[in-house]
Order: sequence, then C-alpha cells, then structure tokens
Amino acid sequence: MDRLVIFDTTLRDGEQAAGAALNAQEKLEIARQLAKLGVDVIEAGFPIASQGDFEAVRLIAQQVRESSICALSHATPPAIDRAWESVKDAAHPRIHVFLSTSDIHLEHQLRKTREQVLNTAGEMVARARGYCSDIEFSPMDASRTDPAFLHQVIERVIGAGATTVNIPDTVGYAIPDEWGSVIEGIIRNVPNIRQAIISVHCHNDLGLAVANSLEAVRRGARQVECTINGIGERAGNAALEEIVMAIKTRPNRFDLATGVDTTQIYRTSRLVSELIGFTVQRNKAIVGANAFRHQSGIHQDGLLKSAITYEIMNPQSVGIPSSTLDMGKLSGRHAFNERLKELGYSLNEEELSRAFRAFKDLADKKKHITDKDIASLVAQEMRTLSETYHLECLHVSCGDHNPTATVQLRGPDGQIVADAAIGTGPVDAVYKAINRLVGVPNRLTEFSVESVTEGIDAIGEVLIRIESDGVTYTGRGAATDILVASARAYMNALNRMLATKKEAGRRQGG
Repeated sequence: MDRLVIFDTTLRDGEQAAGAALNAQEKLEIARQLAKLGVDVIEAGFPIASQGDFEAVRLIAQQVRESSICALSHATPPAIDRAWESVKDAAHPRIHVFLSTSDIHLEHQLRKTREQVLNTAGEMVARARGYCSDIEFSPMDASRTDPAFLHQVIERVIGAGATTVNIPDTVGYAIPDEWGSVIEGIIRNVPNIRQAIISVHCHNDLGLAVANSLEAVRRGARQVECTINGIGERAGNAALEEIVMAIKTRPNRFDLATGVDTTQIYRTSRLVSELIGFTVQRNKAIVGANAFRHQSGIHQDGLLKSAITYEIMNPQSVGIPSSTLDMGKLSGRHAFNERLKELGYSLNEEELSRAFRAFKDLADKKKHITDKDIASLVAQEMRTLSETYHLECLHVSCGDHNPTATVQLRGPDGQIVADAAIGTGPVDAVYKAINRLVGVPNRLTEFSVESVTEGIDAIGEVLIRIESDGVTYTGRGAATDILVASARAYMNALNRMLATKKEAGRRQGG
C-alpha cells in the first residue's frame, strides 16, 4: 500500500482566512496537536511576512520534532534566506518556494515573461537547496497555466533540486476530471518527474477542493495540502479530516495509507476552532455537530438494528466517544479525568484541578452534562491560564431603560478593580465597564452566540472579534449565563490583544 503524505497548512494558509489571528504560543499549541494527529508536514508560516510570523515558525521548529516543519517563501533571495533562518533548528526542515506561472498572473501581477519566470524558479530552488535537502516548489495558479509551460517549469525546478512539486488550484477554478488530467499530463510529459513527489493544493471556491484533491491522488499525486476544518483564503482549502477519512473509508478506491491517527481528528478540530475563532458549521462533514446525529425515524430504526445501515464510519474513529457523559455533582475527580482522556485531553494537575472545579460548578447548575459541555468548560478554563486581567465578578441590571453593568476585574498585580457603566443594552454596558478598567482603545467588529447543547440550561458560547491599530483579535467565552459568557469572550480578546502588544513591544525593545 502506497503512503500519502499529509501536508497541513492550517498555520499558514488557514491563518490567512479573513478574521483569523493567532499569536506564537497559540500556533505552537496547534502545531503540537498536529504532530500528535500524525501529519507528515506542518507548514508553520510565512517568515518573510512579519517578525511575529518568523518567530512563531522558529519556535515551532525548535519545539515540535515529530513532523517536518515547513516555511513558505517568495522566489526571492531575502525570502528564502529568511525561511531557512526560521526552520534551521527543525529536526526535519523544509523550504517551500512559490512563483506564479499563469499568463494571467505574469501579465497583471508579476509583469514578467515566461523565460524570466522559468529562470527565477530554477535559481531560487537551487538557492533553497543549498540550505537543506527537502525543497518544495509551487507554480502558483497552475490550474490556469498553459500545460506545456507548466511542464517546463516543473522539469526545471526538479533539475534544480526540488523534491516535491506542489500543483496549486490557487483560485479554486478546476473541475475534478480536468484536474486529474493535469496530474496525468505532468506524469507523462515531465521527464524527471520520478525524482519528486507530486502534491496538490486545492482551494474551495467552487466547493470542489476535496473532490479535486482526491481525484489528483487517484491519478498519481502522493501529497495533499490541506487544513483543519478546511479553513483558508476566501472559501477555504481542502479539509484534512475529509481527505483522510475518505482515504480510510474507501480503501477499495485508493489503496493508500496515511500516518494520521484519526482518533485525534475531533480534538484537533475543536482546538483550531477555539483558537482561530471560526465556529464549525453543524452540518460539516466528519466534525460537525450533526455528523453522527440521526433524526429521521427510518434512520433511527436502521441504526438501532445495525449501525452500518446509516453510518459509513463510527464516531469513535474520529475521536468522538459513542456514549454520553453520565456524570453529575456526585461524580469524582478520577471518573472526570478518565472521561477527559477519552475526549483527547491530557491535563496536568493544575489544569485538571481547575477543570474539575469548573465541572462541579456546572453540575450545580445543569442536571445533564454532555461531552460537548465538558469540552466547552475545559476550553474556557484553558483560556484563563495566562490572563493579564481576570473577570472576578459581574452584575447586570437591564430592561427598557438604562441597562447597567458593574464589573470587577483582577489586574496584573493581583489588585481588584471595579467600575460600572450604562449601555444601549446589557452587553454594551458590560463592555463599556470593562473598557474603562482596561483602558486600551479597541472596536468591536463581530459578536455571535451559539448554544453548545439544547435546553434552557445549555452552555452558551460567545465569539467576538475586536480591532485595535488595524489588527483583529478573536475572543471566546462560555457559561450557562450568556452575559457572563459575553464578558469572558471580551476578556479573552482583550487579553490576547494585550499579550500581542506586549510581545511586539518586547521585540522592538530587543
């Protein structure tokens, strides 16, 4: 059975999604989980783009040893040099060089001739190969590139030392059958193609990223570039979880293996959603809330008789326990910890103590506690571990006139500070009171609320985005009281903003 290389670009292309923002420590946390998931290559960022991105890539390269760590680079000497500086400490470093090849990009963006592009591609790959042996090249906008020129470029970069040639459908233009023909054309017409692995990177503008990726694999590609939950530029990328589970579920069609531990898929999906601030749609394949729910009576009847009647995979295969959590206020710490392990969490003693206290508080308010409740409260506790300001107390009075909020925060020196404010509504009053205490100008750009489970006592999760100095920061908060959840989400965003500004100040001072 052949091996399919899984190249995850959540931390690079995924973070380019409008509204997404991660700091270095959050990127490191996701990278560690991706390594635990078993991805072969982690594209950690675009080092030339900013000092922050450079340092995040370098941090990941130094601390994540299981997977290859890749840095993206323009086809220019400074970008390639910077990429190498960021990954040189990795156990398995890779430099990924890209350059547009379609006539559309050459005319309107690069303003270069084909000959210039051909020469630049070869020269820059050779430069990268001088640093390390694992070099990837992408002819950007390959799906709209003249096939004969595409073959020329690929032959040139392989000759210069590229070990992987990634064929991107940059604008999501391709249709599966024609995309498969592109891959077959490369295999037939590039004389030295056997010296490199063929990869694909498909965007989802027409909703075909996964279909195109799988067709390319069927026609000979042996690396797929993808992201967790399919996040990325515009409509996103091919979703890693869908690619991997399609390969696993249909071995008769692909006869391929991956190194992915599929039981880590759900945990990874939740972590990325939590940190990057994008809610997973309920009907999302594999990881959506409805992916393993059955409402139709006919479906339920068949499922009770034999799961295979309406489930082509079981929830445990992607890390979702099949049973529901039957725990309450009398449940013990050991049982709680065992359930956390089943859900994919590995907490140290301090984290476990915090999570268990939160569980007990929740059990006093909610009779039936589900796995989703547990995942939500653990995420909430993790958000509070590195806070500059912590929400201590909140009291809100609202009605037809003058909604008022009183807020108490614990500051960085441990001192308790308090203030009150009147707003146009209760949430507005809460945020005004918090802003008075924190004193950092920002603008709320997005606010949304989602119920974790059904019922009047459900946990509510609030997602917000704020903007300061042109940078967007995401915050999430959860509680059975939606106003408390709103305050926690705002505090989460503010704390992320303060941490980022502090780190930026440290870099400038250094």
